Amino acid sequence: MTKSTRTPTGTVDGGPRRARLRGGTRTVPVPLLLPALVGLAFLLLPLIALLVRAPWRDLPEQLTSAEVWQALRLSLVCATSATLLSLLVGVPLAWLLARTEFPGRGLVRALVTLPLVLPPVVGGVALLLAFGRNGVVGQWLDSWFGITLPFTTTGVVLAETFVAMPFLVISVEGTLRAADPRYEEAATTLGASRFTAFRRVTLPLIAPGIAAGAVLAWARALGEFGATITFAGNFPGRTQTMPLAVYLALQNDPAAAIALSLVLLAVSIAVLAGLRDRWMTAS
Repeated sequence: MTKSTRTPTGTVDGGPRRARLRGGTRTVPVPLLLPALVGLAFLLLPLIALLVRAPWRDLPEQLTSAEVWQALRLSLVCATSATLLSLLVGVPLAWLLARTEFPGRGLVRALVTLPLVLPPVVGGVALLLAFGRNGVVGQWLDSWFGITLPFTTTGVVLAETFVAMPFLVISVEGTLRAADPRYEEAATTLGASRFTAFRRVTLPLIAPGIAAGAVLAWARALGEFGATITFAGNFPGRTQTMPLAVYLALQNDPAAAIALSLVLLAVSIAVLAGLRDRWMTAS
């Protein structure tokens, strides 16, 4: 038998060498350090430039204008509506992907996450082809019920839901896979139906994951631009959300565009700060 002795560095002679440095410094190779610093500067420099060039003296006047509040109110209403719609259909979809086996489940999961990598303007064109007046579904909505979705506030909500719901589905599905399914099975053996077990047992267990996914979906919906302008247009008071207002203001009033950008930046920072504890726990 090999005798193991503990050395001052924390390794064990004769056994597995598991050196762990706590509270010390590690030498970073220069070939890794320099690109890392360049990448960090590349990500931070535009944000710093936005803060440096912000018209801080005129900021209260810019943010209290009627156009800004109109766009902000519409953005908040549409993003919240898109998040609620995502919760309504996204949570059951995440449960279906995490808890059931069916042919083509991998393909369905890939299609659900497709809007994450699909260019938003392509998503807007796809929405037009599906829900436009001559679309696959839109023509029947128009002829049967007189419902027109493009270039309306409802169209904004649909466009934001299309790009935001995958964030919710991924978050909830991951939480469901991490949750122990035996709790549901125990509830069903005691006489509860599958839906009752989901509502009374699973839903409270995955509530933090649902909340995190909802916040991410809300933030993504708030910042949506490409699908919205393609499917819903850019009409003040009806479809002009904050990102669209930034785009329009950049052409005529750069100071107003910077002020609107600061609002969206503050919202993004608040979302990241709110989710930080969850990420730290997950890591």
